[in-house]
Amino acid sequence: MSLLEDSLSRLVPVLLSLCLTLGSVQSQGSSQDAFILQYLERRLSQMEERLSQCEQSTSSVTQKTYDLSSEVRTYLSSLSVLRSEVRTQVDGVSVRVDRMERELEYLENKMPTQSDIEMEEALLEQQIKAAELDQLKKKAKIIVENDCSTALTQIKSLKIVKKAGDTHGSWFKDPSGQSAKVYLLSGVRNDTLLEYVSLQSFSERTTSSSAKVVKLPSHWQGTGHVVYNGFLYYHKADTPNQILKVDLSNSTVVDNTLLQGAGRLPVYSLNPDTYLDLAVDELGLWVIHADPEYGGNLVITKLDKVSLAVEYTWDTQCRSHDAEGAFLICGTLYVVYNTRYGGRSTIQCLYDIHDTIHSNESPVLFFPKRYTSHSSIHYHPGDKQLYAWDDGYQTIYRVETRRNVQVAAE
Repeated sequence: MSLLEDSLSRLVPVLLSLCLTLGSVQSQGSSQDAFILQYLERRLSQMEERLSQCEQSTSSVTQKTYDLSSEVRTYLSSLSVLRSEVRTQVDGVSVRVDRMERELEYLENKMPTQSDIEMEEALLEQQIKAAELDQLKKKAKIIVENDCSTALTQIKSLKIVKKAGDTHGSWFKDPSGQSAKVYLLSGVRNDTLLEYVSLQSFSERTTSSSAKVVKLPSHWQGTGHVVYNGFLYYHKADTPNQILKVDLSNSTVVDNTLLQGAGRLPVYSLNPDTYLDLAVDELGLWVIHADPEYGGNLVITKLDKVSLAVEYTWDTQCRSHDAEGAFLICGTLYVVYNTRYGGRSTIQCLYDIHDTIHSNESPVLFFPKRYTSHSSIHYHPGDKQLYAWDDGYQTIYRVETRRNVQVAAE
């Protein structure tokens, strides 16, 4: 019995150890399976997400491909239209080229011979000579039909009427008929004219209470304006050489002209804002301007007062340098000079279209003492007076003339 007990006592611990070992093995196997299952589930979830992303990317690419295909179809349609238009234009150009070839062939067949060309050149020379003769006849017509025998001898006296407006400006009367109206244009750029019924009305203390205010259709440039037969003639601002003719009864432009070659430099160096100086004398309407191609000397142009057509142009030897103004009497230009510091004005140069009065034979004429320098001087052939603008003072000079014996004898 003891041997059996001894064997059992040894076997029991072994059996107990085996049972514990089997339980531990079973417990470890079940935990590994759970870990593997969790791992597989995570992998499957990740694969599902990636498949979903692939589906979305595939759908986006498919949509972009469809949009691109639509754009390509649109471009192809436009290209087809352009190709059709180009083909049409090429066909039109081809037709025009064929037509030009036919016309060139026709012109080659009709090309004049050398003798015909020489005859045409001779005819052109005759036409040029006829035009020059016509100009000379026109000049002679001005001299003969509008003959004046008056020459300036002295600027007799000075009368200051009033002081009104800006430092620079112009004032004058309408020399046509028996008009007594007085006109004032203040400044070198403006669009408002003051019209007075008489010199007495103008000389009143108030500047514009008795004046009619006329609004012009555009601004003027400089101080070289005139009124003639109820029309205002002036240089239009912001243009080099455009002259406007404005009906003062309704402020409308009735005509205009471009004076070729004028407006490239000031007509008088002491009045740098005036490029065209209009004047009126016994012969009619004139424009005085300076020509840079003629050494900056003054040029006088006779205009038709109705159409503003150029009747004739004379180049003078009178310089624009140190000149402050000029005026005409019976077709003779008298140029007034001064210094840039101001002082007593003098007439040192004249030009007579009749070629009977010459500067070297005439004495220097002095203006009466006054303030500074003139910004405008206008001659009135009826009053035999000069209407001048002197540093804002409206001034009248009375002039004396004599009969030019040479002109009278002719």
